[in-house]
Amino acid sequence: MTQTRTRLERGRGALGPALSLVHTGRAPTRAVLTTELGVTRATAGAVAAELEALRLIRVDTRPGGPAGSQGRPSHRLAVNPDGPVVLAAQVHADGFRAALVGLGGHVVATAPGCMTVPADPAHVLGAVVEAGAGLLRDSGRVCLGAGLAVPSAVAEPEGTALNPLHLAWPAGAPVRKIFAQQVRRAGITGPGGAQVVCFVGNDINLGALAEHRHGAGSGAQHLLVVATGHRGVGGALVLDGKLHTGSSGLALEVGHLTVNPEGRPCHCGSRGCLDIEADPLAFLQAAGRVPGPEASLLDQSTALLRQEYADPAVRSAAHTLIDRLGLGLAGLVNVLNPDRILLGGLHRQLLDADPGRLHAVVADRSLWGRSGSVPLLACALDHNSLVGAAELAWQPVLDDPLTALGV
Repeated sequence: MTQTRTRLERGRGALGPALSLVHTGRAPTRAVLTTELGVTRATAGAVAAELEALRLIRVDTRPGGPAGSQGRPSHRLAVNPDGPVVLAAQVHADGFRAALVGLGGHVVATAPGCMTVPADPAHVLGAVVEAGAGLLRDSGRVCLGAGLAVPSAVAEPEGTALNPLHLAWPAGAPVRKIFAQQVRRAGITGPGGAQVVCFVGNDINLGALAEHRHGAGSGAQHLLVVATGHRGVGGALVLDGKLHTGSSGLALEVGHLTVNPEGRPCHCGSRGCLDIEADPLAFLQAAGRVPGPEASLLDQSTALLRQEYADPAVRSAAHTLIDRLGLGLAGLVNVLNPDRILLGGLHRQLLDADPGRLHAVVADRSLWGRSGSVPLLACALDHNSLVGAAELAWQPVLDDPLTALGV
């Protein structure tokens, strides 16, 4: 008993790193955990047992080994599917979505909401938090934090949305403060009634973080993500596992790269930016379609691309957007030299529709593209911005599980 307690005390500092390894799938067994942490087998066992006691992971002590294998298989480790959750929320031009997300990036429950986003951020944030509170009540889960994704550059450490161009919000809206107020107003609390810590980030940045930890960006050292959701185009860069956000959170505003010098005026004051030349509205307009109120712009453009690609007007519009997107990606490749590029939203569908054309444009227009192929892949997570918002809320738990759980 004394030896077990001693091993546990030695391993307390390893709880966070161990949880991070299981959370991202990099330690599927206790043997791998032992190696990754650089500790003894006994210490790794004590650490795993403590995380299991906290209901954060599960340890399978009787795993079945492959037929004919020698020796006893190592204990298998996985996140606890019935453990605590965090509240994740996303606001976009066509409404919002709330979700409960567990460790491992697993979306436990979700509730979409369609509404015209008003100029007062508190209105929509109140609605999204109420939806999240309902999910929490129905699930009976413990909430350990809350994260919000918004379509705007977010200044740090203030948590203000500096340029919510596709929302009616005023520039510099204090969205983190408002989000936290709505969470408290909804009565959402953590373990023992503790106040829930709230976070906010740019939606594409958070999508990139989620893809790097749980999706198609796993293992990349220099990951570039470019995506268009409901309106506009965003980008993000993950370097050695960390988001590159610049000196104050404003790095990689890729939507304002010029890809059509004679194009339409952009909100930023320039003309022909990727933001308005390669998003769902641009695609619908290029195809000669008038957007309707029955679904989001993203859903309408995705359905058109999937169902009517044989239509010459639709195919021509897709080629136009692919060429514009490829031109923007080529410029980013020349500047950033990423080892992997992921595309999300409508861009993922454009890649699926004609991968050869997009690869050819990027290779032809970029020095690095000609000298060596840069992998160009689709994002793998359906709700990566939501999962990324959850990652912000999970981070204090990953850093120090005992403190975050009030132990």
